Amino acid sequence: MEIVDTTVTEELILHYHLMHPGGDSAPGDPNAAIYSDGTYHMHYILRHPWGEKISFSFVHVTSEDMLHWEWQTTKLQPSFTEHGMFSGTGFLTKEGRVAAIYHGQASGRNQIAVAKDSNLSAWEKPYPVEPKHADGSEPEMYHWDPDCFLIGDTYYAISGGPNPPLIKSNDLVHWRYVGDFLRHEMPDAIIGEDISCPNFFPLDGKWMLLCISHPFGCRYYLGDWDAEAEQFVPEVHGRMNWRRPHQAIYKTVYRDFFAPESLLTPDGRRVMWAWLTTLHEDVDLRSVQSLPRELSLADDGTLRMRPLRELESLRHHKVTLNNITATPPKGSHSTMAFEHIADLDGDAYEIRITVDSAEIQRKRFGVQLFASEGNQGLPILFHPEYSTLRIGTTEAPFAVTDLAAGEDLEMRIFIDKYLVEVFVNDRQAALTAHMEYKAGNALNLYSYGGPTTLKQVEIWKMKSTTQGFRKALENHIWEPITESSQ
Repeated sequence: MEIVDTTVTEELILHYHLMHPGGDSAPGDPNAAIYSDGTYHMHYILRHPWGEKISFSFVHVTSEDMLHWEWQTTKLQPSFTEHGMFSGTGFLTKEGRVAAIYHGQASGRNQIAVAKDSNLSAWEKPYPVEPKHADGSEPEMYHWDPDCFLIGDTYYAISGGPNPPLIKSNDLVHWRYVGDFLRHEMPDAIIGEDISCPNFFPLDGKWMLLCISHPFGCRYYLGDWDAEAEQFVPEVHGRMNWRRPHQAIYKTVYRDFFAPESLLTPDGRRVMWAWLTTLHEDVDLRSVQSLPRELSLADDGTLRMRPLRELESLRHHKVTLNNITATPPKGSHSTMAFEHIADLDGDAYEIRITVDSAEIQRKRFGVQLFASEGNQGLPILFHPEYSTLRIGTTEAPFAVTDLAAGEDLEMRIFIDKYLVEVFVNDRQAALTAHMEYKAGNALNLYSYGGPTTLKQVEIWKMKSTTQGFRKALENHIWEPITESSQ
């Protein structure tokens, strides 16, 4: 069997993103995230040797703030479960116990495991989910990527597929087949897309299905739960992942933002992560997770995504700049200007940029990161002609005309070495990897056709959260057993 180098170079180690402390670790899907007894728990998939083959385990990390993570001994692994661990979710039973539902590799079934304690330090032996019709016959249905949730006193579970099948139970043991989970599909969901890595939960008076399709990456549905029909009635479908120009046109594997997982915090926030799997060849197999995002619904029912508020605790050494203007020369239809804002002498920042509402209409403008003389760095641009936000080569839908009258534009940029995530007015978020981040340290303002003024620029350095990561680099407490005893 090929030996994989599991070292992680210092150059690749991020400051405040969650990443695996080994080497080639794909797939890396976050799974079974849950809050229990004062601690946040996350698992992510680790690909590893198992006997003469390859199998998969759930690496277990814990945190008090969803930023500082500690690696625990891996419990959910094939030496215990007798099968590999594929995607699923965590949930609480009616009795308040932590449980995980997931797909058992090569078992042909989804599986349920229940933790023996609130620390998730030991688990009861998993058992298969075996749905039946009322007459006791076995339904024809897909068995992969499950989610389990409680509505009232009834457990419901869905399983991955083009239209996930819905099953229900009163005790997590005896399952009855219900039928199609979706009342109907949405017109902008493409034929051939599947619903996998599903996570279904109430959100501000609606229900949200957070999921992927394997071809097109992370997406979501918003709608209502029809309790009488026992079906989800979607009203909105949106995407969180977009194809970049160099990615294949016909072979659709767009996975910059992939395999989402979420949990509910004690104060009622819905927080999600996603695996960043195709950002760059140097990091694709390193199991890097996105910054945690808080999900909510605005008064008009549209989705809001904001960075985890605990990230603000990492800020230090604030610099505030006001009224910075880039003014292109007059006399040409294609003039542009660049204005230096600041030099960034580190590689971990949050930058908040506020632009007055009167400045943003019909404006093509943005900023450059990592710029220097002769090096344009990483562009973050607003394109009114396309109604897009561009970061690097990624273009995400965003129109300033969707902002409320008089609402300023607010952009929050998170720099973690080569990984950059951008949030705009809590309405859109996009990210990219820029491996040439050391080529320049200038932050510049760009404006096209006419002057643009930034009302305020706030720059914070960000503290590192890698203490637990660096311990796990040394002690490898997370390594699963790789040899079968049989």
